Amino acid sequence: MASSRDRQRKLARAKLDRQLARRAAVARRRRQIQAGVGATLVLALIVVGSAWALGTFDRDQEKKTAAEDVCLWTPQDASANTNLRDVGTPATEGLPTSGTRTMTVVTNQGGPFTAELDLAAAPCAAASLAHLSSRSFYDNTKCHEITTEGAVRCGDPSGTGLGGPTYSFYDENVPTAPSPSPSASPAPGQPATYPKGTIAMVANPPGANGSQLLVFFKDFTTADPKYSIVGRVTGGLATVEKIGALPTVDNGTGAKVKPKDDDVVIQSLTVGEQAESSPAPSASASGAATATPSAG
Repeated sequence: MASSRDRQRKLARAKLDRQLARRAAVARRRRQIQAGVGATLVLALIVVGSAWALGTFDRDQEKKTAAEDVCLWTPQDASANTNLRDVGTPATEGLPTSGTRTMTVVTNQGGPFTAELDLAAAPCAAASLAHLSSRSFYDNTKCHEITTEGAVRCGDPSGTGLGGPTYSFYDENVPTAPSPSPSASPAPGQPATYPKGTIAMVANPPGANGSQLLVFFKDFTTADPKYSIVGRVTGGLATVEKIGALPTVDNGTGAKVKPKDDDVVIQSLTVGEQAESSPAPSASASGAATATPSAG
């Protein structure tokens, strides 16, 4: 009987040993799996962290932000200024920042004149002009001033100097002030701040550009530049000079800048597609100009 009980105990012990061995094996496998998963997670975190540090996940966002940051279109309240016209806003992405675009202006004062818009120096002004022209914003509007600075002022449908679209944008490509002479005036012989043929934006109030343009029909030099240069006349300057020679009368504010006999009307203003080429020499933020626009 003793032998039988010993045998049963041995069998039970062997069974228990096998169970314990199986449990130990399962536990080892579980620990191995957990260790593998943990190592994989750590590796994955290292890879993700490295990619994050290198900016992998920021590239698309940076590209989008960079495109949006090219220009900031600031809303203007049309209820506070009834001279504003709502034609939407230009795009915020994909704005060209190199090359040129051709602007063609047809007036009632002779042949059309053409201009080259500098997309590198004034991308926002060029984008705004292209947007407004696509909405026929300038068509059949008056150039309401022939300024004492030697420029034709256009682009305000209201003709008040207060009109424009329901957005504005900041200054860009404003020339630096020329070096003063001992008399505090620009030194003789320096290039004009705004050479004849320059096209610049008029900001009203300062820093809030909209649709208004100055097209200079003669050189203008100032110790306090404040107009953003967007381009230059490349053809038909004689038409601009003809407009500049028209007699003027008081515009109601004491300034004799209103065309006297004939309204100067922009019949159409169009902006062509981007041309990927180096801009021709023009007035830059240094105030220098190396080419005089053609009078033809």
